[in-house]
Amino acid sequence: MKRWLIPVLIALALIPGCDRGPNAPKEGTRMVDREEHIRTATFAGGCFWCVQADFRKAPGVVEVVSGYTGGEGENPTYETYGETGHVEAVQVRYDPARTSYGQLLDVFWRHVDPTDPGGQFADRGAHYRSVIFYHDDEQRREAERSRDALAKSRRFSRPIATEILRFERFYEAEAYHQDYDRKNPIRYRLYRRGSGRDQFLEEVWGGTRGVGGGRTDNPGAKPDAATLRKRLTELEYRVTQEEATEPAFRNAYWDNKREGIYVDVVSGEPLFSSRDKFDSGTGWPSFTRPIAPDRLVEKEDRSGFLRRTEVRSRRSDSHLGHVFPDGPPPTGLRYCVNSAALRFIPKEDLEQAGYGAYRTLFTP
Repeated sequence: MKRWLIPVLIALALIPGCDRGPNAPKEGTRMVDREEHIRTATFAGGCFWCVQADFRKAPGVVEVVSGYTGGEGENPTYETYGETGHVEAVQVRYDPARTSYGQLLDVFWRHVDPTDPGGQFADRGAHYRSVIFYHDDEQRREAERSRDALAKSRRFSRPIATEILRFERFYEAEAYHQDYDRKNPIRYRLYRRGSGRDQFLEEVWGGTRGVGGGRTDNPGAKPDAATLRKRLTELEYRVTQEEATEPAFRNAYWDNKREGIYVDVVSGEPLFSSRDKFDSGTGWPSFTRPIAPDRLVEKEDRSGFLRRTEVRSRRSDSHLGHVFPDGPPPTGLRYCVNSAALRFIPKEDLEQAGYGAYRTLFTP
């Protein structure tokens, strides 16, 4: 029940940990409502405060609710769910037009320790173990493929222990557990750091940790200038950090016709797909749309006595290029992007590179 953290928090801030307060009200167990076009996924990954906060950052996610599932009996509470065999879990309601179940699986794997059968990080016990609860056979097949791909990638030295189980019923947790990171940001950060979760994820995933979901410790953080100068080529640094423009027709991807995705050269976040790339005749890579619109930021650019719309990556705040209203259908837009701001991952290398969830972009 996370009681291991109480002494730590008392010492640091004289505040309680993840335990339920004695006067907190018990909430009902209503199921999450579903609109017709919204789909639902259910995941358990240890402390549901953290899992809820991580999934909420993922593009296309409409709502994330903390709760209990996978046990026997009805109406579990925070005090009893471990005794009834339930686990802490979240239900993720998402828009399939903006994200896929495969991408949600990618977020899940990158925010848990899938090799730990006895809990997650400092939270021990079967009620903290990682589980994917599938709602239909399609989700089951995708979850199994995703698990097998992760195992084959040899990202982890130990075998994958995450279970894949049929979803039965979800009980919403008490109100004070919902959006805990927003309601109690100081306590949440102390708990998260004390649990060792972020340290483990950073060690395992590094710069690709946030693919599909966003970094959990500080989504706006990026390496300092000195680190970036060591990591990037001179041209990559000038383009992404100083808004330079590379030469037309003399860059890496302007005429690249291979299938795959284009990721932010700084953060590794997937930005564009080859399925949306077209020959604009300009000499720079051009796309009709990004993989997810909220991964980009648009700003007015009046430099050079011109009025244009600059495009930057949200996570790393890197300059990418500009967007113009002269593109082909279906969007009528042309995202004109510098090759130096991107890194190309071929379709056949997606799984090995840690982007296996994006193979769904290339299925018929």
